Amino acid sequence: MFKTLPFFSALLLLFSFPISAQEKTIDTVFIFDNQLVNAKKIQKTSKLKEEDLLKNATNLSEVLRFQSPVYIKESGRGMVSAPSFRGTTAQQTAFVWNGINVNSQFLGQGDINNLNLLGYDNLEIKSGGGSVIYGSSAIGGTIHLNNELSFNRGLKNSVFFEYGSFETYNTFLKSSFSNEKLSVKLVANYSESENDYEVPEKQYINLNGQYHQKNFSLGFGYKIDERNTFFWQSHLYSGNQHYPTFSEFSTKTKYLTDNFRSLLSWNFKGEKVQNILKWAYLEEEFDYFQNIDRPKSSGGIGKNYIAKNDFNYSIKEKIDFNLITEFQVNKAEGYLSGIQNISRNAGSVAVLIRWKPSKKMYLEAGAKKEFVEKIEAPFLFSFSGNIQLADYYSLTFNASKNFRYPTFNDLYWKPGGNLDLKPEISHQAELGNRFKYKNFKLNLTPYYMRIENMIRWLPTSSGIWSPINTEKVESYGLESQLDFENSFGKNHAKISAGFIFTHSKDLETNRFLMYVPKYKFFANASYGYDFAEIFLQGMYNGLTFTTSDESISDALKSYFVANAGLNLTFLKHYRFGFKIQNIFDQIYETTAFYPLPKRNYSVNLLINF
Repeated sequence: MFKTLPFFSALLLLFSFPISAQEKTIDTVFIFDNQLVNAKKIQKTSKLKEEDLLKNATNLSEVLRFQSPVYIKESGRGMVSAPSFRGTTAQQTAFVWNGINVNSQFLGQGDINNLNLLGYDNLEIKSGGGSVIYGSSAIGGTIHLNNELSFNRGLKNSVFFEYGSFETYNTFLKSSFSNEKLSVKLVANYSESENDYEVPEKQYINLNGQYHQKNFSLGFGYKIDERNTFFWQSHLYSGNQHYPTFSEFSTKTKYLTDNFRSLLSWNFKGEKVQNILKWAYLEEEFDYFQNIDRPKSSGGIGKNYIAKNDFNYSIKEKIDFNLITEFQVNKAEGYLSGIQNISRNAGSVAVLIRWKPSKKMYLEAGAKKEFVEKIEAPFLFSFSGNIQLADYYSLTFNASKNFRYPTFNDLYWKPGGNLDLKPEISHQAELGNRFKYKNFKLNLTPYYMRIENMIRWLPTSSGIWSPINTEKVESYGLESQLDFENSFGKNHAKISAGFIFTHSKDLETNRFLMYVPKYKFFANASYGYDFAEIFLQGMYNGLTFTTSDESISDALKSYFVANAGLNLTFLKHYRFGFKIQNIFDQIYETTAFYPLPKRNYSVNLLINF
């Protein structure tokens, strides 16, 4: 199977060089993830800008919980956090940093609270499968962590300070400079919290729950000429989490993680031809201390070398041919896990045809072949479209086959790793209904998904836990979202509300999956007049099972949580903010036995100059 890789490598090199074409001016704002622009035409995508992120600046979990359809399972505030997207698992959600999949090679998922929040210019949440473009784990949806570089904008700086309950500090500095040919942006962020909140009704104190995080990002762009531009984006993150204990006499634990990412991009843009060549290096390192007073009990370091080329040719004005080739070398070494000097080659070739037969119709078809060393990787496909049926209504559709291949832990962990595992396979379809009337937008998207070869760790006859391909899962439901935005005079109003229905069952047992609420509702509203702005947030989660037998007594009860805030702008450059989280003092959990904070407060100051 892997003998096809030399052919793939030749293809990659072939399209790594710019092709001559007529000149075309490069856009003022550069977006690293160019494929996301096309995805918005055919799949539901929500974009959260910096102003949205700062409404929940504590961590990424809070942003996704209150401003997206994703369910967040969090083991205490700021602790281990995992997403559930359309009834799927955390390993079936891909986190994409500037167009590069950054899920852990060990766990196959992203730990949300260790992905940093304030080091990005915006987040985009895309529902539905995307493995043809974004690879393994892009089954339930993808969460995009985006940086942008602008040209000809001069010098801009911003500083943010926040202090909140439980001795929580959160700061960032952003500084950028650009002229017609050069763009540089620096972001530094530091967060820490004693995180010692109490929930007396549950007899719970978040003991040993402190954390601190450091992040540094640097972006650089240079226009070689009107057709060629060079970009570089880097990201350095260090986190320290002390996991909560249930008693002051319990052994204290902690988790340290360091991540480094570097991305080089060479962009060529002509009248008919566009070519984007990327080289990326990703490194993840973690250490777990079962007793913080003793040496580490486990750990690992993973390295990922990536070369990716995105070639697009406009055959005619209405037809685009897109060839995406990628090659990766994944390396890993564990500590006390049996994972020793593992190396795996992986590659892929994807072809997409985009056709716009008229102003009211857009069609896209994609096919992809994965080549993963020692794994029988599947052939993937997608077929999507957007049809404008009326001035106020458009219909989108998407059908795709997606996958997730086994992680290093699944394959090589000792004892228990299973080298015979097959990739998880998903077939899914959705039908999006988009309505637009004046300043209102409504999106209604029913979907269906079937997943086979689900990987589960189960006990064997010898008493050892081992992963096997066992479950078949069926998930269907509805995602809906209503948006309104309007400005008049010195007034500005914005409302966004979503309702999600999810029916996700294990077909073998006919029981609902754990930690997948059947109903979720979220809403955000803001109103600004001149220098003042108020905002409200609300989030409802229905009954959520925490065991595979659908035990009502063990399930998380439904809850509604609301936040509110006030922002005041002075002298154009200074903005003072005050927030109340959990206004109604709701007692709630997203993970069994780990309540989240009751009513708490924070103040912040944002300076732009």
